[in-house]
Amino acid sequence: MKMKSLMSSLFVLSFISMVLLLLLLQSSTVMSVDCNVNELSSCADPISTGVATPDMECCSKLKEQEQCLCQYKNNPLFESFVNSPNAKKVADACNVTFTSC
Repeated sequence: MKMKSLMSSLFVLSFISMVLLLLLLQSSTVMSVDCNVNELSSCADPISTGVATPDMECCSKLKEQEQCLCQYKNNPLFESFVNSPNAKKVADACNVTFTSC
């Protein structure tokens, strides 16, 4: 009798573990973004000059890469580009929030 109870408990524990693992994998797949600063190349002109207004492609890419902005801000190669006043203007124009990292 104890063996049957132990087997049932192990089955339930295994099932719960599998469900949790699947949920974790699903949520990380949905939330994952390929952080590639080259995706923001359409924003280079408005950010570097401050004259041009961002187009739809720039805004779309900026929104896609929003989760990556802290990573870019903390990278010495990109920080001056991403932390510039013009970058904040472009983000505002695209309704993208620059969070503090």
